[in-house]
Formats: sequence, structure tokens, C-alpha cells
Amino acid sequence: MNCKYNFKTKPYKHQQTALDVAGSKRSFGFFMEMGTGKSKVLIDNIAMLYQAGEINFALIIAPKGVYRNWVSKELPQHMPDDVPNRVVRWVSSASKKQQREMAEIKNPFDGLTIFVMNVEAFSTLKGKQVGQWFGRTFGRQGMISIDESTTIKNNKAKRSKNLCEISAMFKYKRLLTGSPITKSPLDIYQQAEFLGKGILGHESFYTFQMRYAVIMKQKMGMKVFNQVMGYKNIEELTKKIDSFSYRVLKKDCLDLPEKVYTVRHVEMTEDQTQMYENIRKYALQMFDDDDGEAAIVSTPAVITQLLRMQQVLSGHLKDDDDVMHTFKTKRIDALKDILQEHDGKAIIWSRFRHDIKMITQMLNDEFGEGCAASYFGDTSDDDRNNIVKEFQEGQKLRYFVGNPATAGYGLTLTEANLVVYYANDFNLETRMQSEDRAHRIGQKNRVTYVDLITENTIDEKIVKSLQAKIELGAKVLGEEARQWLSISAK
Repeated sequence: MNCKYNFKTKPYKHQQTALDVAGSKRSFGFFMEMGTGKSKVLIDNIAMLYQAGEINFALIIAPKGVYRNWVSKELPQHMPDDVPNRVVRWVSSASKKQQREMAEIKNPFDGLTIFVMNVEAFSTLKGKQVGQWFGRTFGRQGMISIDESTTIKNNKAKRSKNLCEISAMFKYKRLLTGSPITKSPLDIYQQAEFLGKGILGHESFYTFQMRYAVIMKQKMGMKVFNQVMGYKNIEELTKKIDSFSYRVLKKDCLDLPEKVYTVRHVEMTEDQTQMYENIRKYALQMFDDDDGEAAIVSTPAVITQLLRMQQVLSGHLKDDDDVMHTFKTKRIDALKDILQEHDGKAIIWSRFRHDIKMITQMLNDEFGEGCAASYFGDTSDDDRNNIVKEFQEGQKLRYFVGNPATAGYGLTLTEANLVVYYANDFNLETRMQSEDRAHRIGQKNRVTYVDLITENTIDEKIVKSLQAKIELGAKVLGEEARQWLSISAK
């Protein structure tokens, strides 16, 4: 590859190794744990291939909560200044301005064109047709890549099939994920098929499954079906995966910073957007209760108004009669996706009791009963001691779900190297203290901190202020709060 390549940001040792191993291979997977900088590696790989005359187009595909980061943060931060480039982001319901920007892709450009799309779009006919057009138009001199590639692990899903079909048109293919196997070794099959049909030595999922899974026929009534009872030949499968990928864990990256901060963007539903705007503009939201009467959520003080806006983002509100109203939020799905990418233990913080209970239940349902425990005001002293002991010393308890005001002080939770802030409070001290539950003496790994953020809401203001170590207590009680209320959700 290009020995004169000018890095915009200096790579860590493991990033340089990843680039050296991938080089100009047509198909490759960067299986790098969250916080190790796989986005930068892909950007440098793209830029190097462009400078070598191998590609002039890159299609980057990522989940909705991630793909905007590529445009706003990752590409501007890591793409070298001496690589002429244009970046276009896919918008399904585009404004006229956005339509014009996307249409620019059809015009010739003397440089590198990068188009960023959300993976969910490929479940639709429109998204599939766009991908096929890119493949026909740019594929022979292009790269297609999927960030968080476990989003296509389901071999029966429409988007998985569509993307495998589209990837066949591209010269270069790349996968990015913290862990390609989240629940079962069979997860790897469809991701590998994206890199190249038969890359694992099997022409169908059926023969792949028969080679690596222990299958038993089961009967339920009149229905007979195959059930996976276990797995086999895993060492052989691992060697095959290693032949087209590079795996790195944070614990192996000795030169990483001790704390790594990142965000995961979460969209609001239409109902949430309407509620958020009602509370922001009118300090009022109404629900129909079980008897058909109007239930009212009013916010007489600005600080309460900000609190209610935050609760909307989490998917719940209490009315003036203290009745809880819940509604769909994509925040819980974003949390689930993050934890599926992570191999070890994690801490999840939220200021709201309802969040803590709901998250704990979801984790126990999704990842196995007893894998998560709540630590907040209602937790007894005996349970608190047992939870910390189990989290630090046991194997089963993987997720500590707590309130930073209750659990953010004094505890040692160094078994976690991932900390997720589901809903921040306004207190700088509890933020700093809660960060240090994992990052303290006894921690052997780098710690990644993920903030869930809904754009153009108070989420952004809170996190930016806290990370800049600005004490919010005084600010949100003064005129600053009025400015926060002027930000309209989009």
C-alpha cells in the first residue's frame, strides 16, 4: 500500500496492524471491540485504496443510530486533507435541499465519493434499488462496507439478502463490528456471505449449519422441526474466520487512552416528537386514561419542564395524578444493539427509576434470567452488597443497571469496561463519580463510555456540558434553560 500516505490522525499500533493485514485484500472484516477505533481504520483503508488508484467510490452502511456519526464526526476527523472527497448522506424522506445534495452523486467528480446509508433502508425496495444502482454505476471501482455487521446476521432477513446481492457488484468489501458472533457461531454465516459467496466453504446455510451445529429433530404436535442443541468444529470455523479478518480487544491495546467516549444517536418516534414539542412549547401533555378521561402532564417550573422532556426521550411520563404512561421508544433497541456488540460486563446508568426497572427486565428477557440486576433507591442493603459481589466475582451477572445518584459513589465495579448512559442527570459530580465506578484501581482494561443522544434535543446540551465539565445545577435554573427550550426537535 502507499508508503507516503499522510495520516490525518496518528493510528494506534493495533490500527496500523489492522491496515497492514487488510491492505488491498478484496474482502476483509475488521472485528474490533467497541472503543478500539475501527471507523478510523476503515477510513484510512478507503483513502489508501483511493490513492493507489483502486477505488473512487465508497458506500458506507450503518444502523440509524450510527450512520450520521460517519458524516458529522468520523470522516471529517480522520479523512486526510490531501484526499479530495465529497460526502453524501442518504435521507429517505428528504427535503428539496437534501434531494439536490443526493442528486449530485450523478455528476462527475474528480476525487473520492463517499455515500453513507442506514442499513434499515435495504429492507425496502427503494433502498435496494439505490444500492443496485450504486453497484452498477460505481461497483467496479468501489468499496461497500457495513458498520455493525451483525445487523445482517439473519440469513432469512430481506435486508441481509439484498445486501449480499448488492455486495457482489463491488470490487472491495469490508465488515466492521465489535463481535461478529453475538448469540451463536451461526451468526457469522450471512456476514461472511456478504464478503463473498462460499467464503466459508459452504454454498448454503443448511450445509454450514450441519457442519458446525449439533441438530436434533423435535416434534411438537404434528409439527417436526430441527433444533440446535450445541456446536461443533469451532476451532476449524475460527481458523476460517481468521483468514479474512482481524480481531482486536481493548485489553490488548496498551496504547489506547484510558477513557474512550462515544455517542449513539437515537431517533424519536412520531408520537415522542409530538409529546416532546407539546412539553417544550406549551409545558403540557395530555393522555386518555383507562376511563376515557383526559390525563394531564403539566410542568409548572422550567426545571420540571426539562425533566419531562427527558422522560419523553426514555418513553414514559407521569401525569399530575401520579399515573405512569409508557410509549414506544427506540432507545431501548439502541441499548440492546450496543450490548450485543460487547463481549464483557457493562454498567448502564439512568436517572429514572422506570428506566432502571424496564432495562433490567429487558436484559433478563433478552440475554438470560439473572444476567442483569438493578441498584437504586428501592434496593435493600443486603441486595446491594450481593449485587456488587456477584458482578465483581461471579460469571452470571453481566449487567449492572443503576441510578448514579444512588450507586455512583463508593462502589467498585471494575469488571465492566463498557458504561452506557441511558439518561443523564444534570449533576456533574454524579457523572464524574459514576464514570469512576469502572475506571479506578483494579481496572485492567480501557473503559468505553457511550451516551445515548437524540439530536436536536436537550440530550445534546446535557452531554456536551457534562463532558466539558460544566456544572449544570446553576445553569438549568437560570436563563440558560430558556435557551434550551428554544431547540426544536426535528
